[in-house]
Amino acid sequence: IFSYLSLRDLVICGQVNRSWLLMTQMGSLWNGIDFSAVKNIITDKYIVSILQRWRLNVLRLNFRGCALRLKTLRSVSFCKNLQELNVSDCPTLTDESMRYISESCPGVLYLNLSNTIITNRTMRLLPRYFYNLQNLSLAYCRKFTDKGLQYLNLGNGCHKLIYLDLSGCTQISVQGFRNIANSCSGIMHLTINDMPTLTDNCVKALVEKCHRISSVVLIGAPHISDSAFKALSGCDIKKIRFEGNKRITDACFKLIDKSYPNISHIYMVDCKGITDGSLKSLSPLKHLTVLNLANCVRIGDTGLKQFLDGPASTKIRELNLSNCIHLGDASMAKLSERCYNLNYLNLRNCEHLTDLGVEFIANIFSLVSVDLSGTDISNEGLMTLSRHRKLKELSVSECDKITDFGIQITDSAMEMLSAKCHYLHILDVSGCILLTDQMLENLEMGCRQLRILKMQYCRLISKEAAIRMSSIVQHQEYSASNPPLWFGYDSEGKSLREKQNTSLKNSELTAKESTYNNEEEAV
Repeated sequence: IFSYLSLRDLVICGQVNRSWLLMTQMGSLWNGIDFSAVKNIITDKYIVSILQRWRLNVLRLNFRGCALRLKTLRSVSFCKNLQELNVSDCPTLTDESMRYISESCPGVLYLNLSNTIITNRTMRLLPRYFYNLQNLSLAYCRKFTDKGLQYLNLGNGCHKLIYLDLSGCTQISVQGFRNIANSCSGIMHLTINDMPTLTDNCVKALVEKCHRISSVVLIGAPHISDSAFKALSGCDIKKIRFEGNKRITDACFKLIDKSYPNISHIYMVDCKGITDGSLKSLSPLKHLTVLNLANCVRIGDTGLKQFLDGPASTKIRELNLSNCIHLGDASMAKLSERCYNLNYLNLRNCEHLTDLGVEFIANIFSLVSVDLSGTDISNEGLMTLSRHRKLKELSVSECDKITDFGIQITDSAMEMLSAKCHYLHILDVSGCILLTDQMLENLEMGCRQLRILKMQYCRLISKEAAIRMSSIVQHQEYSASNPPLWFGYDSEGKSLREKQNTSLKNSELTAKESTYNNEEEAV
């Protein structure tokens, strides 16, 4: 039990009695120390004392965000057996303190230097002392240069590096990526986020020698195009993640089909150039388990059907098509027929999805999580979902056709939901403005494993009932305020668009009456 406690709680337990004190002194409890969780209350003196005492036991240290004195950082050098060190976001970390650490802790495998002011001097130290380094994060470190990356090839070099994070390092040029390739040809996992300066040529320079890359994350790299995918075709890519890119088109998915036969995870979020043709290209993939095409607004039922015709559909476990506004009921029948291993389904804001489509979704018995927020489902859809026995997470927020009739225990779906869905862990009914306290009684009675409950903008649920429910679930979000304007309806469930149209008509009528009266007066 003590091994799961934070540093603060462990110290408190040691003050209970002598027996507990002895238990907290077991060496294995001090293999990993997380100082970041107590950074605002712990003193430098106490840190030094702990590291001196447990120097031979410590394998993992986390100083994330700790503003420490130089002397305190030097005390890390006591830990001769250190394997993992996280000094990210430490404003006082300098090249000098890294020199003390690197000279004394040659066994480090994991090193996180992100968002620090280290320079080329530290880059020179890494290959000289950390010759077993496997995991390195330099994210948002902007003080080193291309020359610093050239140092990685000195001494024993960083030839064992497997994971590299260069997010936000906008100072790196094509030559810098070429230096990385010369030094770290064994890289398998590459993360380069928030890099508006990253180009296809940077990727090409890297993959000239880094042929073992298997996962790539490039979020916030708007200049990357289909050419980068072509360059990566020489690697055995299994996971790829892009987001917010307008230059990626259907052509890159044709490359994926031909060049990445073992790919298992594809995240292409908010890529406006992707159409139904991309889904058709992915259908032959035999190992695809996760597909996330959220906010790819040009995707519709035709493309999803074509994707489901291939072998990819039988292996898929997670499918996120949220905000793909052209999707509707037409493809749901084939989804339920082909995706019998699907666990997670997100169709948020697919506004053409109705109760008819939900009938097919309910037949996917492997599902544990479904997000149908912002769809056109009604009480009948909830009734259908209540037949599902394995569902643990259900989100139906902003579904303005769901009323008390669909939620009450006396009439419709919530009676069946609470009676049958005993394993429901997470429920989000935010924006369902017609729900009352009765709904909470239903949940308390039937869904006893409920852990997370979200009911924002539920004006008819009383504060007293919400407080009582908060003592039952682990996490609760509640407000009785009116729904925000972007929900599209007011606190009574009336469409704001209809109200606006009515208001415009009334104003036009008033204007006409006013004109008519003025003409009468003129006569």
